[in-house]
Amino acid sequence: MRSLTKVGANRSGRAGEGGGDRIERSPRPPQTGWDVVLVWFMRATALVWLAKAVATWASILDVLPGARPFEAEPVTRQTVIVYFAVIDAMAAVGLWLTSAWGGVVWLLAATSALTLAILTPHLLPMSMPYLGLQASIVVVYFILSWLAAREIR
Repeated sequence: MRSLTKVGANRSGRAGEGGGDRIERSPRPPQTGWDVVLVWFMRATALVWLAKAVATWASILDVLPGARPFEAEPVTRQTVIVYFAVIDAMAAVGLWLTSAWGGVVWLLAATSALTLAILTPHLLPMSMPYLGLQASIVVVYFILSWLAAREIR
């Protein structure tokens, strides 16, 4: 019959070197490869989205020279502008923190901007090159996420 031993102890009943509780986590392997590239990509994208948010807030506060006053915009366009002022700032913070919710909020912001620009260009006018650039950033994010997930396995 086997005797009961303390968790983390060797068969003699004493804790061995390097033994420790089974609850302890093993150290994480060093991050190298695609996960590091994904983190840098998310941080660079966060800076771009923060700049977008600041520019949107500048248009709301009417500090952009030569721009149409915010009050002169139709209510529907004002709603879209305020929506992107808030969600772009939230997405930038989440991306900078490289959190899961940041990626989700950013994807919501990016896909809603693309959808509005394509379906209702009068609400969110966007040039074709800018539309393509924003779509390609989303595609690069998915590719880097996929490569990083493959590397972890």
